[in-house]
Amino acid sequence: MDNLGIVFLSELVGTAMLVLLGCGVVANVALAKNKGFNGGFLMVNFGWGLAVFAGVIVAYASGAHLNPAVTLGLVANGATEFGNPAFGTGVPVDVVSVLTYIGAQLLGAFLGAVVAWLAYKQHFDAEPEPANKLGVFSTGPAIRSYGWNLVTEIIGTFVLVFVVIGFGRQGDASGLASLGALPVALLVIGIGASLGGPTGYAINPARDLGPRIAHAILPIRGKGGSDWSYSWVPVVGPIIGGLLAGWVAIPLLPLLG
Repeated sequence: MDNLGIVFLSELVGTAMLVLLGCGVVANVALAKNKGFNGGFLMVNFGWGLAVFAGVIVAYASGAHLNPAVTLGLVANGATEFGNPAFGTGVPVDVVSVLTYIGAQLLGAFLGAVVAWLAYKQHFDAEPEPANKLGVFSTGPAIRSYGWNLVTEIIGTFVLVFVVIGFGRQGDASGLASLGALPVALLVIGIGASLGGPTGYAINPARDLGPRIAHAILPIRGKGGSDWSYSWVPVVGPIIGGLLAGWVAIPLLPLLG
């Protein structure tokens, strides 16, 4: 398999692992009759952080972007190669490689959500509230205000991508793998605990859109709608935040050492 195929598979498996465990912790907390029912938002924060940890561990070959906002942020920052030189899996940054990363992330997120649904099938059937079922798959605002929800997602994703780029200047990999699995897990927990309240901190277009499509397609009993009117916010906001982080990092990070 050539390097482009390797990075596609790496991103697909890593993002699927991330979303399987991330959607899984939400299901454990939100759906009826689970042992983790009502575990609280902090449990969700830790679950998503450890989900990112697992995703990064299995996706080192591609640099573990696992997120279109990270991929596009690196492009905005002037990256010329993706992948992980330590693994010999570098690919040049061009339209084909960018689409390969984003396509793998979206497909992986969709598949991870499907497997999470299979793991919790009986609890989805037992849960009476459609909103709780949708919340397992995708994010939603605590107070619906599209403009302010967008601002929150931009800020949260800016923090993620800016820190990743800052740390990545010291490493070989181009992506979350440059930060290391444990530090990036702690970063995601921190973002969730500090900035996750207003929107549920998607900070990743694939993480929200892939599972939302899965919710729309899967035969989930009493699932209700997929809230497509909000779906653009966790896509557009993270993209803007990632691009801004990439651009701002160019003049600012060299001044910070």
